[in-house]
Amino acid sequence: MSKIKLPLRDIEFALFELFHFEEHYADYCPSLDRSLTKALLNESARFCEDILAPLSASGDTEGCRLVDGEVITPAGFKTAYQQYCDAGWPSLARSAEFGGQGLPQSLGIVMNELSATANYAWTMYPGLSQGAMHTIESHGSDFQKQTYLPALISGEWTGTMCLTEAHCGTDLGLLKTKATPVGDGSFSLTGTKIFISSGDHDLAQNIVHIVLARLPDAPAGTKGISLFIVPKFTVNADGSLGARNGVSCGSLEHKMGIHGNATCVLNFDGAVGTLLGEANKGLHLMFTFMNLARLGAALQGIAHAESGFQAALNYSRERLQGRSLSGAKNPTGVADPIISHPDVRRMLMTQKALSEGMRMMAYFAAKRVDIAQHAATPEKRQMAQDMLSVVTPIAKGFITELGFESASLALQCFGGHGYIKEWGVEQNLRDCRIASLYEGTTGVQALDLLGRKILLSDGKLMDGFTKCIQHFCQDPTNAPELSPYADSLTRLHTEWLGVTQHIGALAQQNPDEVGAASVDYLMYCGYIFMGYLWARAAKTALAALATSSDEQDFYRAKLATARFYFERILPRTLTLVATIKSGANNLMELPAEQFAF
Repeated sequence: MSKIKLPLRDIEFALFELFHFEEHYADYCPSLDRSLTKALLNESARFCEDILAPLSASGDTEGCRLVDGEVITPAGFKTAYQQYCDAGWPSLARSAEFGGQGLPQSLGIVMNELSATANYAWTMYPGLSQGAMHTIESHGSDFQKQTYLPALISGEWTGTMCLTEAHCGTDLGLLKTKATPVGDGSFSLTGTKIFISSGDHDLAQNIVHIVLARLPDAPAGTKGISLFIVPKFTVNADGSLGARNGVSCGSLEHKMGIHGNATCVLNFDGAVGTLLGEANKGLHLMFTFMNLARLGAALQGIAHAESGFQAALNYSRERLQGRSLSGAKNPTGVADPIISHPDVRRMLMTQKALSEGMRMMAYFAAKRVDIAQHAATPEKRQMAQDMLSVVTPIAKGFITELGFESASLALQCFGGHGYIKEWGVEQNLRDCRIASLYEGTTGVQALDLLGRKILLSDGKLMDGFTKCIQHFCQDPTNAPELSPYADSLTRLHTEWLGVTQHIGALAQQNPDEVGAASVDYLMYCGYIFMGYLWARAAKTALAALATSSDEQDFYRAKLATARFYFERILPRTLTLVATIKSGANNLMELPAEQFAF
């Protein structure tokens, strides 16, 4: 794949012009002005482009190896991780109380997008650590925080989450891993966990596993799950490393993609752990980790969309094939570049609209993460948290699905060459596929959104988001050029409420209606969400052009892309409404035994 160039100008547009992060940071972190933010972005981009990106293809080819019970990461990964830690990147958005820099979580999310775009397999190692830190900081005792957070924040140690087991899948109520009290306040954990990303490696001195397990007297099902901290090496009273704990990598999964990251089967054989939070409340506490991981998975969708788009754009500008039907675009050459052809334009414009639109969605969510944590009043914090409860499953499900679509279009732009390893776009597609599977599949996100968040709240959790759309559509400062967008969003807003009520009414008679509609409903919400943000982006671009900006081409491209989105992509909602309203019967009427011939 061609050398990645991280889209800093588009990132700055979303941060500063669209979402006004400079003013936002002035409320929560006054030292973080626009100049410092840009300096951090530039330095992170340099590291990602020069150090991480060159390791992506080689890491895919080499993969991870299990040697004498220890995982060896691809060549260069360990050195890059040490450089990452030496530069202080792991501590960027973590609490100053335990050695962090105390910068906003949203900035950490943006930085993760940069490294994910450069090398997602590598990014997963420090990325999982962020969730472990956040969970311990949110729910750990003072002793646990003092014991684990400083080394996690510095990057000396990394973290994982250990949820599922071979017989469980998403149904964690079935898990069997046991935690038996030892008598000194610690527990002995026995069981096997699968699909543990970054579960073992040679990058850091220690790995801190956040593990779901059952106490001996625990109730059945999800009500009987507790959460534990289980380090790879035990930790002495003075903070130094002790003996090797009873946790080991039994095998590495042989995967479709992200070969540079170790996805492990972990065996817990009397491993010493400590209870994190209240007994039998583990699943609830784990969602602190899961929600952050779901936003991280959304970043993966953006990363692969961006990587694929850049490769496809560069190739389409250079590849000569055929003549434009509207007249030669390269009259002195043997053929025209394929970017001249409408169908290639269709694919490139789709990738551009989706990658930039997904970035806006992620930053919209990131801003709410800051507000939910730091707003001055409980009311503002709760409003942001309510918004996040709806936006997170949409972002995770919708962005990862469209990230794969975009990565697939990138390969298609290459034609047969895209199917060949040397160009890198087939790796990008393989790496991307997992994003809509882990941290809860698209179906799981959709049920969470429609069933738990929307219907169980009687639609109340939608209020904050739908009010954003209403406010935009009714804003008297909107330029006349925005009328088509406001009209479309107004119609969709009314339709959205009606569709939601329709599903709710059907579900009272047949609970399967929720599952039948859920994925289409999530995608429908995602397209409206992205449409709202593209309309705001168009408004921002129009305002910039009105000031005689010296970046006319940049802002005109925003306007052209917004128009493309509204005219070519947003109409997908029409089909989704039809499939949602078709009901559950067309899915459920065929008996299971009749599926096979």
